[in-house]
Amino acid sequence: MPNSRSDRGSAEPREVAEPGRKKIGFLSFGHWRDAGGSRTRSASDALLQTIELAQAAEEAGIDGAFVRVHHFERQLASPLPLLSAIAARTSRIEIGTAVIDMRYENPLYLAEEAAAADLISGGRLQLGVSRGSPEIALRGPESFGYVPAEGETAAENARRKTEIFLAAINGAAVARTDPARAGISGGLVIQPQSPGLADRIWWGSGTRATAQWAARAGMNLQSSTLLSEDTGVPFGQLQAEQIRLYRQAWAEQGWAREPRVSVSRSVLPITQDIDRVYFGDQGHDDQVGLLGGVRSRFGRTYAGEPDTIAAELAADEAVREADTILFTVPNQLGVEFNARILATIARHIAPAIGWRPSSAAVVA
Repeated sequence: MPNSRSDRGSAEPREVAEPGRKKIGFLSFGHWRDAGGSRTRSASDALLQTIELAQAAEEAGIDGAFVRVHHFERQLASPLPLLSAIAARTSRIEIGTAVIDMRYENPLYLAEEAAAADLISGGRLQLGVSRGSPEIALRGPESFGYVPAEGETAAENARRKTEIFLAAINGAAVARTDPARAGISGGLVIQPQSPGLADRIWWGSGTRATAQWAARAGMNLQSSTLLSEDTGVPFGQLQAEQIRLYRQAWAEQGWAREPRVSVSRSVLPITQDIDRVYFGDQGHDDQVGLLGGVRSRFGRTYAGEPDTIAAELAADEAVREADTILFTVPNQLGVEFNARILATIARHIAPAIGWRPSSAAVVA
């Protein structure tokens, strides 16, 4: 008997690619806090509300639902069960991470989980991995049982694990059969395999050099909202330079496909009095400071009237260079509030940067 298939969570991709179309998505850190003013008071709230926001975003024509991953904090930490749940409740929107800290991962188990989530979603997974961001835990990955090799830096550890992960999802033999049981000696690949997943792996890069490494490894680029270098130029200009170096390295490598590049922006449109209460005093300049002893540059927050933000983003050099823009959301303000922000971005801001709804989307 043929299997029945619901309209949501189909095993087949729903959307035909539209070359050259800029995409937009939301990025949630999934904070929760049992405190006054927070509408996300527990881990359960953070998880279930992220699913609900992804559904609302899809209905608004948004292209992607992305989550950040932090361990040992009251934020989202185990993304693939969450993304699989989103996949089962949606039919079109991309689901992704920005980013998974590979130091905390078993790369072969991650390969299994990623393939399963991708199959559940019908090929909608966009998996961002990286070294991760500064954290409160001291040698956190060691608490998970992952001790770096002698003399190996955190960055080297993350890149080594990523190479193992990429080989696994590309179908490389990563184990051997037991001749006593199988009768032969041969290679074993991770199961399941999800064809095409390897083209949807992204590297979260905070420097120009790591962006070039990502290109050589054949990964898409997620340019961080924090660049751990500062040349004195505005953040968007420095980020645009990083993107151009990445694309140059990609071309030099001779990869057949066109890569994707995303940047993240904090965008807080003010359309109601309550928005002004929350966001009216937000800063409008890049921030520069020392992070781990390295002079770093942080992207600014865009807060104000939608038409003003639209003009500012249209002038942002990195936004022009990227094909995918992720908008961070203040998730503790709740699903309804954030769905309204995303709808405002879709209607009044994103068209100014070259976005239009997918032909598969119906915007209310």
